[in-house]
Amino acid sequence: MAFDIDMIKKVYANIPGRVDKARELVGRPLTLAEKILYSHLWDGMPEKVYARGRDYVDFAPDRVACQDATAQMALLQFMHAGKPTVAVPTTVHCDHLIQAKVGAEADLKRANQTSNEVFDFLESVSNKYGIGFWKPGAGIIHQVVLENYAFPGGMMIGTDSHTVNAGGLGMVAIGVGGADAVDVMAGMAWELKFPKLIGVRLTGKLSGWTAPKDVILKVADILTVKGGTGAIIEYFGEGATSMSCTGKGTICNMGAEVGATTSTFGYDDSMDRYLRATGRADVADEARKIAPYLTADPEAYANPEAYFDQLIEIDLSTLEPHLNGPFTPDLATPISKMREAARENDWPLRVEYGLIGSCTNSSYEDISRAASLAKQVADKKLKTKANFTITPGSEQVRYTIERDGFIDTFNHIGATVFANACGPCIGMWDRYGDNASTGPRNTIVHSFNRNFAKRADGNPNTLAFVGSPELVTAIAIAGRLDFNPITDTLINEDGEEVKLDEPRGYELPPEGFAVEDAGYVAPKEDGSSVEVKVAPDSERLQLLDPFEPIRPESLLGMRLLIKAYGKCTTDHISMAGPWLRFRGHLDNIANNTLIGAVNAFNKKTNFVKNQLTGEYGGVPDTQRAYKKAGIRTLVVGDHNYGEGSSREHAAMQPRHLGVAAVLVKSFARIHETNLKKQGMLALTFAREEDYDLIREDDTFNFLDIDSFAPDRPLTIEVVHSDGSKDTIMANHSYNDTQIQWFREGSALNLIKKENA
Repeated sequence: MAFDIDMIKKVYANIPGRVDKARELVGRPLTLAEKILYSHLWDGMPEKVYARGRDYVDFAPDRVACQDATAQMALLQFMHAGKPTVAVPTTVHCDHLIQAKVGAEADLKRANQTSNEVFDFLESVSNKYGIGFWKPGAGIIHQVVLENYAFPGGMMIGTDSHTVNAGGLGMVAIGVGGADAVDVMAGMAWELKFPKLIGVRLTGKLSGWTAPKDVILKVADILTVKGGTGAIIEYFGEGATSMSCTGKGTICNMGAEVGATTSTFGYDDSMDRYLRATGRADVADEARKIAPYLTADPEAYANPEAYFDQLIEIDLSTLEPHLNGPFTPDLATPISKMREAARENDWPLRVEYGLIGSCTNSSYEDISRAASLAKQVADKKLKTKANFTITPGSEQVRYTIERDGFIDTFNHIGATVFANACGPCIGMWDRYGDNASTGPRNTIVHSFNRNFAKRADGNPNTLAFVGSPELVTAIAIAGRLDFNPITDTLINEDGEEVKLDEPRGYELPPEGFAVEDAGYVAPKEDGSSVEVKVAPDSERLQLLDPFEPIRPESLLGMRLLIKAYGKCTTDHISMAGPWLRFRGHLDNIANNTLIGAVNAFNKKTNFVKNQLTGEYGGVPDTQRAYKKAGIRTLVVGDHNYGEGSSREHAAMQPRHLGVAAVLVKSFARIHETNLKKQGMLALTFAREEDYDLIREDDTFNFLDIDSFAPDRPLTIEVVHSDGSKDTIMANHSYNDTQIQWFREGSALNLIKKENA
């Protein structure tokens, strides 16, 4: 039986009436995204029509999921909310703090030794506040959620940007910062600007070497890393219904890489099959009763131009396998064009590693199709030319693929099976030891979702390309980036030319899923007696002190901390990898603040001018000097600032160190919200070209902060070192409540004040 079945039944009981009322108010048929949004309003029954991309709306998500790296800060904040238990079903998943190095057993053992303090903290907090706990080795949060918690028509939020993976099971699942999660866990409304809608009509059917991953790689090519910002992407058409549920999850997962609020698919038979295969026939039975409400009204898919703000059409029958990269997930190259592209860009053709798995592609179907290629290595007398690794998505998947012989197949080609965890996908990969920063220029291919510089192995010279598990496996066998398995042959040990057969696999295990210990630990019925301890001298955990409000007078004479040049993701602002060990200690993790951002004035990282001394130094050290002197600072950035992970550390760290405002050409959605939640000013240039006015020695005066109000730009006086001045108008998207967050010092401060 499913977790939280009574909650799901209650949601399903409410959906028909609320959707019917919304349809009446809107005066037309509804898309799936609209049905889910209007059926999850905080006030219950819809009473008005909301404007897409303009109106802020209060929602009531059904559940919350947290991964261990972000859960630390989220739960440290929740402990200040004054609540005895969480208000909605909530889970914590230990998947980020397990470093890949040797193999699953040794790596998991080492993680339990080095991070036991954090795991014990998370388990005790979960036990105290009624939170389900998934222990280290249980699996990657998004695969575990898909297998156990996701349900068609539901709404969930999670403290990880790839929470959107659950859209593969017909949810509206949205990645958020920890402060947003705290709101919902504390029984409060969750606020979101009503999204715009992008429709993707999939015609034809996948076959051969083309996989669901290629759909989202193509969408990334079309939309770029910011084209989905502020929108929900809804997939439909014959190509969508012909695809597996986990394939749909892959597509939704990487919707985060185009900036989408989330992605989703309408309920269909593949979801029914998946629910039943994962032991949730009760959910499938309930979903069938209201099936028309769990997909769009037929008119919306028949005439999508009238219902979506943007329409994309992709013919799966002609779609080619893609590799996206390097250094950005939207640089798409069809495999037939890779030889030419690699030559033009001087990309190293020799592939050092092929890595499959991660939250994006670690389903039974993914692994079985990759295993069908691995089996051909022996059958065709080949040798795998690149190192090859597999990261299973959950203990249930790992146990089942071991039972079915796939792990043996991988072992026979010399592969390494890592723990059921994020591992290399988030930089938790000890590939180079302490020498990552000076590693050689090299190429890797993986089935993960992101490929920013240094993302996987810490080496800025690693060129990472994203592809399907099938294509990654084939390229690892060949050892060349330009290998096209559709047309190219390989030379086997007998000197014969052989060609790889098309991958084959199973949507679901023919003998069903199996597992001995899935890794779930239920909380106590009454956790009031549970004591949560944090040692005062801990390097890993630190209790939080509330942020003091940023005073208007401190916004005069501000200094420039850094003017970031080009792409500045949350990885640049707060790196993962080895820094993950400090995610529960704000002051320690603050020592990596913006060390990956490129300084526009010298094109170097972690090398900025201290205006107090005239000397250059690291960004955190320079900012600590300003903080000690009582001087607030400003960060300036380019387009899509803060893209990538949902980590709120990228907002909390600058806030902790004394940064008051971030002024950029445009924001990624989650990061903008995180800045607001922490009581900072998240601003955009009214004139993008004003970015060029900012000089290294500038000071800044916010002239009208006392009249901070919705839809009213702020005026910033820029004083240059030569005495000349410029005036910059800064736009913002704050509403009245968000301005209160700023006035009170943070959203959490406002919660505490209202609950006092």
